[in-house]
Amino acid sequence: MSPLSKDAPINIVGAGVFGLSTALHLARRGYRNVTVFDKQPYDTTLYSYLNGCDAASADMNKIIRSAYGSQVEYQELTFEAIEAWKAWNSELATGNDLPLGMSKDDKVFYNCGNLSMTDGNVLPAFELATIKTMEECGHKDTQLITTDARHASIAESRGQGFALDPFHRKSKGKSNLGVLDSTGGVAVADKACRLALHKARGHGAKFVLDPVAGAFASFIADVHGKTIGIKTKDGRTHEAALTIMACGGWTPSLLTRLDHLCETTAGSVILYKIPQHSPLFQRFSPEAFPTWLWKVRDGAKGGLYGFPRDEAGYLKIGYRGTKYTNPKPQADGKERSVPVTRWSEGEKLKQIPEQAMKVLKGFVAEYLPELKEEGIDVELSRVCWYTDTFDNHFVVDRVPGDEGLFVATGGSGHAFKYLPNIGNWVVDVLEGAGEERPAVKAWKWRSVGVETPVNLLMEGSAGERALANVRLAEETNAAGNRAKL
Repeated sequence: MSPLSKDAPINIVGAGVFGLSTALHLARRGYRNVTVFDKQPYDTTLYSYLNGCDAASADMNKIIRSAYGSQVEYQELTFEAIEAWKAWNSELATGNDLPLGMSKDDKVFYNCGNLSMTDGNVLPAFELATIKTMEECGHKDTQLITTDARHASIAESRGQGFALDPFHRKSKGKSNLGVLDSTGGVAVADKACRLALHKARGHGAKFVLDPVAGAFASFIADVHGKTIGIKTKDGRTHEAALTIMACGGWTPSLLTRLDHLCETTAGSVILYKIPQHSPLFQRFSPEAFPTWLWKVRDGAKGGLYGFPRDEAGYLKIGYRGTKYTNPKPQADGKERSVPVTRWSEGEKLKQIPEQAMKVLKGFVAEYLPELKEEGIDVELSRVCWYTDTFDNHFVVDRVPGDEGLFVATGGSGHAFKYLPNIGNWVVDVLEGAGEERPAVKAWKWRSVGVETPVNLLMEGSAGERALANVRLAEETNAAGNRAKL
């Protein structure tokens, strides 16, 4: 296959983590005709969910962790990303060439740690595998066991002692077994996306961010069926030597050849609003509270994760114990899960499933009773749509049989941490470089093999996870000024 000319027009559909990072790194490497299309007017909404953005990347925060059990490829990719996150913080601190509305006091990464907790008496196999793999790769003492005195001393020396028992379990005489990934923490997602967009533009990438002019309508193809560009909803055609689909939760329904490789699924999120005058405001700050995981591989009764509060006081807790779907009949007669949010055109969803709310509130009652004591209730609930693959590996490859079409998707709920660097890998794949690397091999276009899939996909409208078959919790809007959301 002939290499792309640096002057060849390249379309990227989607301005989330994969699209932004790919645009940035293409432009950095000298590709001079890169255009990103997205239906969200991110220059005005600033990647804020509260301003009407409903993509997974458009969020207040995301977890950064390098703990990946025995999956060395993601572990090392995260270490690479963390160095880039630190570099972005350093660039912001100079105060030079900042995105509009950001200042030198802003950060996009807080190294507050990521605590993985269990309610059992022994560490899960995943945590033990992580510790072993880290040590074998030269990262000894990055994974700190909460009940180990030597590890506690290390955490204190690094200024992360707060992250070993953030829920004050020990003082209550309760179990507090877990592992602190001291390398991790929280990414400030909306600001990070704004920074990546700004940097990509600075290197020459162009962006069409508009509900009509930026919205994908269809592919255009030549007489041989090769993709030669896209049409947007304003009726305009945009020819390109290569079209990259990086649309997050919308990708599987737009690129139907992803059937059984990818599916759109929803996590469930609740937000608490911590008043600035509350003593909890400081306690839950990213300087004093870690990101965390709870029974994250324990099925429907676990799968929780959470964050320190953001600068506005929002404390976010999420549930992925059950990954919900929204199967709808498509033009070809097949059912595919498609995102539906409070901001969707037509059908809207302002609630989360009852099961998700039950697990979330059960955790809060046990681990964060001080919220109720302070009279702080759920401010807002929402679903968050991801693209799962059957094996949790990304999909970064050309679409088989169509040299004009490429896909970068399948984040499976763990891709955002790679915003600074994943695009560099995508461009490597485009250029045919580094094909021997385990991660690149894992991201190739593929079919379900003989092994049991990590995620069962495309169960359809009869499936137990389909939202039409699930009881929804009552709509939650605690504050009157949020009731219009």
